[in-house]
Amino acid sequence: MPRTDRFLDIRRDPHSGELLARGGDSEAHSVLQRAGLVAVVRVHETYHRAPTGLAADDESRLATDAVARLRAAGYNVDCDADFDTDARPAGYLPLGASVAHLAERVRGATTTDKAADALTELTAAHDGILAALDEVLTATVGLHDELGGPSDKYIAQRLRHIADEHLRVIHGDLSYLRNKLADRHAPHPGRSTCTEEVPSTEQERSAVCACPPPPRTFPAPPPPMAAGLRR
Repeated sequence: MPRTDRFLDIRRDPHSGELLARGGDSEAHSVLQRAGLVAVVRVHETYHRAPTGLAADDESRLATDAVARLRAAGYNVDCDADFDTDARPAGYLPLGASVAHLAERVRGATTTDKAADALTELTAAHDGILAALDEVLTATVGLHDELGGPSDKYIAQRLRHIADEHLRVIHGDLSYLRNKLADRHAPHPGRSTCTEEVPSTEQERSAVCACPPPPRTFPAPPPPMAAGLRR
């Protein structure tokens, strides 16, 4: 059966006229956000709407772009006729995917040195990911200071607190862990790198590498029989 989270609807609500996108998984939600829609998180669902204050033509262009992006990514999209399109814009690797690749490096690290190398990309003082995140927060603080709206000063203050307190703690803790791993110089006990080399003492002509055989697994014992009722 096809996965239901690969299906979406993008339509105007027949009662309110509001442009709404419903369905999809977290990847589809990212596509909708990059197309310009705003996520609305409810108890039982997350859907997306157009930003407030847009003209109808701008909403239609936004919805048409969202339909094109989703279909290009392999999603099945039902939509109003005004939003239907044959366009399939080229996809690209989002920045978050590049950062998430560090998780794969940590999961595949065969030594503490390799794990430390991956964490270094997060914690590097000048151009690490956390240092760049601090720059983004600082720039957003400056933006709200300049906007000057009733709540903008509070938002700027809140962002300063996040950067100065929470982000600094995260950066400090991860830097400490990275340094401990860099000093450890230990292999991961459950991971090894296959050299695909056969030792000269190997007698079996069919041998292809020197990796130890996988550990034997035994079936789980059957559950104990329930004791009979005492008479």
